Amino acid sequence: MKKLKIDLNDQDYMGSHEASTMWGKQKDYVRTIYNKYPKRFPKGTIRKFGKQLIVTREGMEAVTGVKKSQLAAVKKDN
Repeated sequence: MKKLKIDLNDQDYMGSHEASTMWGKQKDYVRTIYNKYPKRFPKGTIRKFGKQLIVTREGMEAVTGVKKSQLAAVKKDN
């Protein structure tokens, strides 16, 4: 099994509050979805470190159905 290399400076990793607001949701959106429906996040796209949830771009795209590249267009529509 190949070991993953993670770059914490990568913009594809973000805290749950940052990810929620970036996708135009309430700041507790990621935490709420994770607590109620953890299987919505593909394996390896979200992890809890103490009290902090870290989520990947891929995880947010899977849960919301909105690609990061589409965020500007979605915000204009709302």
